[in-house]
Amino acid sequence: MVLCGMRVIAGTYRGRRLYGPRTQTLRPTADRVREALFSILGNRLPHSRFLDLYAGTGAVGIEALSRGADHVTAVESDRDAVNLLQRNQRLCQIGSELTVRPYTVEQFVQRPDHWNGPYDVIFADPPYAETARLSSFLTESMAQSLFATDAWLIVEHGGKTAAPTALGPTTLRRQYCYGDTTLSLYCCPDLHTT
Repeated sequence: MVLCGMRVIAGTYRGRRLYGPRTQTLRPTADRVREALFSILGNRLPHSRFLDLYAGTGAVGIEALSRGADHVTAVESDRDAVNLLQRNQRLCQIGSELTVRPYTVEQFVQRPDHWNGPYDVIFADPPYAETARLSSFLTESMAQSLFATDAWLIVEHGGKTAAPTALGPTTLRRQYCYGDTTLSLYCCPDLHTT
């Protein structure tokens, strides 16, 4: 673990250097893509509940808190990554507004008692080869408790990876391409009205 060139871009923790991996086993979201993600989210982020799936070092979730999210749940199963995430949490002196769940995404979605939702924004950055598996994890049955009213889901994936047209209760609305990386935006209707 080393303090790396990865920094919080804006907000309360702006400029803080974060701990990053020594090896290439983790693939942190590039600063340029992170900046684009939060530009896409815009005014949706302040006072939101944010779910960070495949959280890695926690840089995206910490950035979300820095920019005004009320709470972030970070889901990460790799032990080394969880250690990095928790070190970054302490480095930024973040308390209970960041909850770390040391599970696989599949384990997490099967544990609604650990959700802290519903979530206004869900961000998923799976290993690129596993992007298609999100369809089996995020199901329609989660609409009432995982996804908040008018929730957004953004998936980061390889530019050559085809994004599914729907994930759980959400449908693909738009894609943003940044070199070899694509952010796919999924939206759902107002799930809580009759």
